[in-house]
Amino acid sequence: MNPTDCPTLQQDEGLTIAGKTYRSRLLVGSGKYKDLDETRAATVASGAEIITVAIRRVNIGQDPNAPSLLDAVPPSEFTILPNSAGCYNAADAVYTLQLARELLNGHKLVKLEVLGDPKSLFPNMPETLKAAETLVKDGFDVMVYCSDDPIQAKMLEEIGCVAVMPLASLIGSGMGILNPWNLSLIIEQAKVPVLVDAGVGTASDAAIAMELGCDGVLMNTAIAGARDPIRMAHAMRLAVEAGRAAYLAGRIPKKFAASPSSPMEGRPL
Repeated sequence: MNPTDCPTLQQDEGLTIAGKTYRSRLLVGSGKYKDLDETRAATVASGAEIITVAIRRVNIGQDPNAPSLLDAVPPSEFTILPNSAGCYNAADAVYTLQLARELLNGHKLVKLEVLGDPKSLFPNMPETLKAAETLVKDGFDVMVYCSDDPIQAKMLEEIGCVAVMPLASLIGSGMGILNPWNLSLIIEQAKVPVLVDAGVGTASDAAIAMELGCDGVLMNTAIAGARDPIRMAHAMRLAVEAGRAAYLAGRIPKKFAASPSSPMEGRPL
């Protein structure tokens, strides 16, 4: 029997962002692939329905004479999530995402990213908060890259962001989840989806994020930078699904004592 046919198995209700529900809880980036064919193949292998696009780096129509990412991952098949990667202040981030809205015929769902410096790529939170407020007032549905600070994550939610996306570790570092306790605090208080964004290196990192209770994971380098991006994309898909299933199942508590799988109590000697 297919496990999903079991009437007692708790089903995943899907990831709902800005009123739309997605089957996949894995979101992927579109950069760093060798060509658009590999971008599409890896995206399909990941099972992702949302693909994020750096408007300052990737052509989605800004240059009509160059190949467009939208030829490989068309909006008819995927939800395009334009982001403001490469912006270091609120004004630039807002302008970039307004440009994306024009290029995508009024598209409202965006990923806000305001960086603090080009070395660490850590978020500049004062500028992020300022840009988030402007974009929400302008009618955008804002998913926001942020530090793993529970207070600032709550502030972004109160501004009206539709999802908060704390980093697990530095962008592209592959260091995995360095502070699970802060992530747990953010998840516990949030009333909007919480997605790990940045730092995932391999499938176990994605599974851990989901086991902690994250609603989803966004990654790019972990897939595009792998020796076999398409195989890694498939591995990440399985990891996110497994981590979510484990979270729904409920892990056993950790304790400093053994507990035999076959207890001896009540057995004849």
